[in-house]
Amino acid sequence: MTKPRVRVPRTASKGEVMEIKTLISHPMETGYRRDDYGRLMPRHIIHTFTCTYNGEQVFRADWHPAVAANPYLAFYTVATESGSLRFEWIDDTGTVYATEAEITVG
Repeated sequence: MTKPRVRVPRTASKGEVMEIKTLISHPMETGYRRDDYGRLMPRHIIHTFTCTYNGEQVFRADWHPAVAANPYLAFYTVATESGSLRFEWIDDTGTVYATEAEITVG
């Protein structure tokens, strides 16, 4: 199973804008390429990414076949309280890749 990677600050001041970076290994097969025998390769992409902060969604991205393999994503959110950030990627097969990170807000 693919292990997603995230970079989240361990600590932040209340109200601070934090940069969050994510990377996941995934082929992101568009469904338009052909194999060595001329057959179309089935589409297999991550179509949804979400980030929740203590259970509240703070970021969402709906992806399409034009996204490159092994997608990298960076976004910002505001540190409001100590807690957990949960990251989920969902692909065409229904597979959910998830990871969490903790942050302490002082």
